[in-house]
Amino acid sequence: MSAPILPVPRVAVIVVAAGSGTRLGVGAPKAFVGIDGGSILRHALDGVFRAPAAQVVVVAPADRVGDALTQAHDAAGDRRDLVTVVAGGETRQASVAAGLAAVWGDVELVLVHDAARALTPPDVFARVVAALDGGADAALPVMPVVDTLKRVDGDRVVEAVDRATLTAAQTPQGFRRTVLAQAYAAATGEFTDDAALVQAAGRAVTTVPGDALAFKITTAADLDRARSLLAPRVIAPRVGIGTDVHAFGGDGDLWLAGLPWPGEPALSGHSDGDAVAHAIVDAVLSAAGLGDIGTHFGVDRPEFAGAHAPVFLARTRDLLTQAGWRVGNVSVQVQARRPRFAPRRAEAEAVLTAALGAPVSVAATTTDGLGFTGRGDGVQAFAVAVVLPA
Repeated sequence: MSAPILPVPRVAVIVVAAGSGTRLGVGAPKAFVGIDGGSILRHALDGVFRAPAAQVVVVAPADRVGDALTQAHDAAGDRRDLVTVVAGGETRQASVAAGLAAVWGDVELVLVHDAARALTPPDVFARVVAALDGGADAALPVMPVVDTLKRVDGDRVVEAVDRATLTAAQTPQGFRRTVLAQAYAAATGEFTDDAALVQAAGRAVTTVPGDALAFKITTAADLDRARSLLAPRVIAPRVGIGTDVHAFGGDGDLWLAGLPWPGEPALSGHSDGDAVAHAIVDAVLSAAGLGDIGTHFGVDRPEFAGAHAPVFLARTRDLLTQAGWRVGNVSVQVQARRPRFAPRRAEAEAVLTAALGAPVSVAATTTDGLGFTGRGDGVQAFAVAVVLPA
């Protein structure tokens, strides 16, 4: 099957990835250094392709053009026809000029993005484009300066600098294509970024909010920070405890541990009084930090009146899934003089396990005739649940 024909975009993103990365100290072009399973460039491209559709021009070192093309095609998926890779120049400005020369004729807006800002969220791209669509000639994402700044002379502090009017510039920096092209054609010196070059050409630059994740990977400490942000979150298992008590005196047959017990007196309750199932629900919800059985199955919920264990446990499983958890296992102890539980233990465990979607084990004791359970007044159950990240 041939690739779909994509419409020609009105936006181009020039991804500057031609730097040597000397300050990073890894002995390789910075954009091709690995963060986790992918390079700095690949992570930058993943962000670009999650942003609004655009032609993507990657500017790479001359000897890494092939590598850059492979990574760009992998990131683009079925949008690989939007990818162009060109060799960079001796300076950043020369590299951007090479990328600008490769922008398609129908493109109206050009964004220039440093691959070293590899974790920039797609929202930043959208804000820059929105500012240009709103009439700005140039748009620059910025972040407030939070450090106290000092002007120095050698090792001597001269004065404090008022940071109220200062911001930290990020990328992507966006421009009307004609504005950027004219500024590059008129440039007579080197500028630290494209916004400065355009401003020197007499054009106003509008700011939009940047993002803390759009920091530039320049030093080894920056690389460590990026790697830590991308490392899988290790979340420890969580444990919850639940208990439930119901007295005998309900209508119909007894329901306990998800099973009917014909001939046994029923437990009273809003649903079927199944203390085992209810203790499991409380333990699981507690482990996941989702409240308790009264929060989700209270007497104000008529749909659970008379409901049996499979309804309660299936709904609890859904609540956990929605919150990003799954049940590891549950252990329950039943305290009751009756019914005699041992002959149906395996059957109960199978029903509860199927309903919850995780192993449930059940033990039972008569409490040696002590207390209200020993007297046969009702049933008490205790449960311990382990939940894990989904």
